[in-house]
Amino acid sequence: MAAMDTHHIACARCGAVNRLPADRLGDDPNCGRCHQPLLDGQPIELDDRNFESFVRQSTLPVLVDFWAAWCGPCRQMAPQFEAAARQLKGRALLVKVDSDASPETSARFAVRSIPTLVRLQGGVEQRRQSGALPAAQIVALAQ
Repeated sequence: MAAMDTHHIACARCGAVNRLPADRLGDDPNCGRCHQPLLDGQPIELDDRNFESFVRQSTLPVLVDFWAAWCGPCRQMAPQFEAAARQLKGRALLVKVDSDASPETSARFAVRSIPTLVRLQGGVEQRRQSGALPAAQIVALAQ
């Protein structure tokens, strides 16, 4: 199997890096170490503790939603972000980072307003968009 036929997906729960064949990404794979779902079509909650290793070790694109509980537009966009996560299952990882609870990660990306979406590939920023977006625009940003 060629390298392009596999992806590495970090487990947000235990930190294990899982190697998955590309044609099996949509099959609801579980982590080989902790047996928890890896790609279940739900946003993944990350924080300062696990963010860096997760995004650097995952070969799929990662779309990060920087948000806060007190932010009205963030709460309005949450169902749209969840819908986009379902649509992108197996093709991208959608991640939520509470900017208040994770100040180091928010500072690393110079988040000045929320919600802010940042698309990463291998931990490197590719694109960003501030403001609440509908699911279709979130999907387009992730691809």
